[in-house]
Amino acid sequence: MSWDRFYRRRDAINTVLAAAKRNPEAGLPFEELPEVTEVFDSREELALALQYKWSQLLSGRINLALSDAEQGAEVDHVEAVSAAWRATAIGHPALRRVLDDYAIEGGPKFQAGLRGEQCMLALAAGLANSAESTQEINRIGEAFLRLIRSTPEQAVPRRRSPVEQLLRKLAATSS
Repeated sequence: MSWDRFYRRRDAINTVLAAAKRNPEAGLPFEELPEVTEVFDSREELALALQYKWSQLLSGRINLALSDAEQGAEVDHVEAVSAAWRATAIGHPALRRVLDDYAIEGGPKFQAGLRGEQCMLALAAGLANSAESTQEINRIGEAFLRLIRSTPEQAVPRRRSPVEQLLRKLAATSS
């Protein structure tokens, strides 16, 4: 992919998300946005690009949450992954809404992406391990995602800076 194509796709995705923010009930805007139809051949191709964007955002947030969880025994992986998913959804509501709306009509490639997300969640939370069958990991991930979505939103824990963490440790040892 050329840089020109990359930037055109990025701009088209931003256009779609801006349109989704303006009109939340419209679902996945495509045909009504000529700048999007020039770049993406189909609604499915656009939905897959949006799904990829979501996966990047979510995996980054999960990696940060798990890094924080490793440094403090008080945070468990299930809680950290749940909070990461919720924080990503809260931070990108138009993207999450468009993907949820499209999931009903999504084809096999889109559904495979959903299963990939569920698998990532189950493995990251420690609810499944890679020795289990893909079908079992997906089943666990699907149930976990339903649980995340059905649990009332909680405050997302603030990420502490390394300096703050060091000061807390020093303060605890000085007493």
